[in-house]
Amino acid sequence: MSLVLGVLGGMGPAATLDFLAKLQALTPVERDQDHIRTLVDINPQVPDRNDPLARPGPVLAEMAGALQGAGAQVLAIACNTAHAYADVIVRASGLPLVDMIGTAAAAARDAGARRAGVLGTRKALKLYREYLAAQGMGAVTLEPESQDRFMDLVYRIKRGDVGQDVRLEMAALADELAAGGAEVVIAGCTEVPLVLDPQAGRLPVIDAGEALARRCVAVCLGREPIPAV
Repeated sequence: MSLVLGVLGGMGPAATLDFLAKLQALTPVERDQDHIRTLVDINPQVPDRNDPLARPGPVLAEMAGALQGAGAQVLAIACNTAHAYADVIVRASGLPLVDMIGTAAAAARDAGARRAGVLGTRKALKLYREYLAAQGMGAVTLEPESQDRFMDLVYRIKRGDVGQDVRLEMAALADELAAGGAEVVIAGCTEVPLVLDPQAGRLPVIDAGEALARRCVAVCLGREPIPAV
């Protein structure tokens, strides 16, 4: 019997649904009952993780505690930036967390890269630098002006704009990371895979959400150890 997975979501809703679809697709099943029981809080009311004046931590802690109370045995966060509050989430719930950023960094290492380009928010980039350094890897990030363009694209995607212009601009930013010396690109914001074609750019793309879904399946089915609390 698999562990019950609790997912903190809604940041944004479309990205959470994308993660859940990947979780379902990556689970080996022969019948409905083989799927992982998943409790999901899709909460778009979490304060903006990119606003320095916002306080998302207490809301995320409340969500985590409620998921634990509902029966979750292990947690995942369907948002890279919200991992800045991982300690708060774990303390509030007492549950192990399958860390998206650590999982994506390990996937970049396993791909044989020594320098990984990251498309992510500034807060997420700080975490990625730390995790990649722990893997003995360097992080390649966008120049400040391009980072501002990236954030504009993220908010356009959150508003529902996933059209050709947004797709081309996101692909161009991935190419900038390649020009900066990256050997692989990590889609380090869950909005990125909604518009970035992994086959269209110059480098392989690691979808952090897909890597997280794959590891959640392995942990919940007992194929990998449960993360330490």
